[in-house]
Amino acid sequence: MLPEHADVVVVGGGSCGCVLAARLSDDPQRTVLLLEEGDGFASGVPREIRDAATLPVGPESTWTTIFPAQLTERVATVVTRGRVLGGCGALNGAYFVRARPADFDAWPAGWSYDEVLPYFRAIETDTDFTGDLHGDSGPVPVSRVPADRRHPVSRSFLDAAQRAGHVPVDDLNAPGPDGVGPVPLNVRDGVRTGPLLAHLVPVLHRPNLTVATGSRVTRIVVAGGRAVGVDVIGTEGLRRVAADRVIVSAGAVRSPHLLMLSGIGPADELRRAGIDVRYDLPGVGRDFSDHPEIAIPYRYRHDLPTGVPVLETVLHTDALELRPYTVPFDSAIPGSGVTVPVLGVVATRPRSRGRIVLDPDDPYAPPLLDYRYLSDPDDRADLCDGVRLAGDLLAAMADVVADLDPAVRRGGIDDAWLTARLGTSLHLSGSCRMGDDATAVVDARCRVHGIDGLSVVDTSVFPQVPSRGPHATAVMLAHRAAGWAA
Repeated sequence: MLPEHADVVVVGGGSCGCVLAARLSDDPQRTVLLLEEGDGFASGVPREIRDAATLPVGPESTWTTIFPAQLTERVATVVTRGRVLGGCGALNGAYFVRARPADFDAWPAGWSYDEVLPYFRAIETDTDFTGDLHGDSGPVPVSRVPADRRHPVSRSFLDAAQRAGHVPVDDLNAPGPDGVGPVPLNVRDGVRTGPLLAHLVPVLHRPNLTVATGSRVTRIVVAGGRAVGVDVIGTEGLRRVAADRVIVSAGAVRSPHLLMLSGIGPADELRRAGIDVRYDLPGVGRDFSDHPEIAIPYRYRHDLPTGVPVLETVLHTDALELRPYTVPFDSAIPGSGVTVPVLGVVATRPRSRGRIVLDPDDPYAPPLLDYRYLSDPDDRADLCDGVRLAGDLLAAMADVVADLDPAVRRGGIDDAWLTARLGTSLHLSGSCRMGDDATAVVDARCRVHGIDGLSVVDTSVFPQVPSRGPHATAVMLAHRAAGWAA
C-alpha cells in the first residue's frame, strides 16, 4: 500500500533510482518512496536478469518499453528501454566504463574529473586494480575478463589492433591514451551486478523505504512554484502521494516526458498537446545526444563459444569506439533476429542533436525519439573512418573471420550502405540538460530551474553523451546527487 506522504519520492527504479533510494534511506529518520512503472521480483530476481551473458531486451521481453524512433529523415525504427526494477542497468551488457576526463569539460563548475573521481571510487570495488584511481569497498564489483578466458573474437581483435599500432590499455577506467583493452564489467561470478543487486536489494528490509512496482506516475503535482507530490496509478487505482521532495529518475526518455505531462517544458509544444503550462522550460526534451552505431556483419571461420559477456574488449580512438561483439546478437538477445556476428563502429563524440516529441493525438503515449543522426556531416565522416578501420582489423582477424562484406573489404562504402546499417547504442543523454543558460533544465545540483523541491537525476541531465557508455557515469551521478537531496 502506498503511503500518503514520503519525505522523498523517487520516480523511476532504474540504475539511478536504485542508487538514490538506497543512499537516501541510509538515514532512518527519512522516509523514501521508490516508484517503478515496471515489474518487481516478489520471488527473487530471475535468471535472465542475473545472467551477464543474456540481454533480455528482445521483442518478446516483458521488461522493456518500445518507443518509436526516427534515426534520420529516411530511417524509422523502434528502440527499447528498460521497464523493470533496475531499469536498463538490469538488462544491459554490463559495460562499466567511466566517462573520460575531457568529457567533463562540458559540465558545469564542480563537475571536473578530479571532483567526480572520489564518487567513481565510492561506487565500485575494482578487483583488478587498486590505488588512488579505484575503489575497494563500493557496492558495484568491477573486473575484466582475464586474457586466458577471453573469447576467440576478443583475443583476435586485441591482437589485430595491437599489430596495427594501437596502444594496449590495461585499464580503460584510468586517464591516459586511447587504445585497445579489456572492458571493465560490473559482473561477479557470471552475475550482472548493477545497482539493483548491488545497491537496492541489500536494503529492501528497511522500514523507512517503500518500493512500489507496477506504479505509473502520471503527473508531478506543483503548487505555488514547488513540487509537493505525485499522482500515481497502481494496484490501488489513482492515488496522490505528498512529498517534501520529488526526484525524477525515469531515464532520458521518460523523465522529460513526465516533466512535459506535468506542464513543465517548452510552452509551445505543451499547448499544442493540450497540456496546461506550469513552467516554460524550453530545454526539456530538446537537444539530446546519443551514440550512432554501424553494425558490420561477417561470418565465423568455425563455430565459437556462446554464453559469454557480449563485449570483452574495445578499441578507442579520439572519436570512435570499435566493439567486437563476442556472439551473434540472437544468442544474447533472444528474438533479435541477428544471427551473424557483427563488429560495432560507434561515433563517440557526436555533434548531431535530437529531440523528444509528444504524440499530438495522445501525449501520454510513448513519445517519438527524433535522433536526427548524421545531420552533422562530421558525424558521417567519423563513421566512415570507423568502418574503414574496422574493415582493416576484420581482414587481419583471419583466424576467426571467414567472410566479410565486399564493400567493407574494398573500402567502397557510400551513404546508402552506411544508412542501411545505422543503429543506435541506446545511450541517450542530455534531454534535461544541466547548466545555467536559457535552455538548461537543471542546475549543477540537478535541481529543476524554476520549480522548488524538484530534481532530475539520470542521464538526461548530462550536458552531452559521454564519449564512453554512460552507465558508470550515471551511477556516479546518482551517488553524488543523493548527498544533495536531504
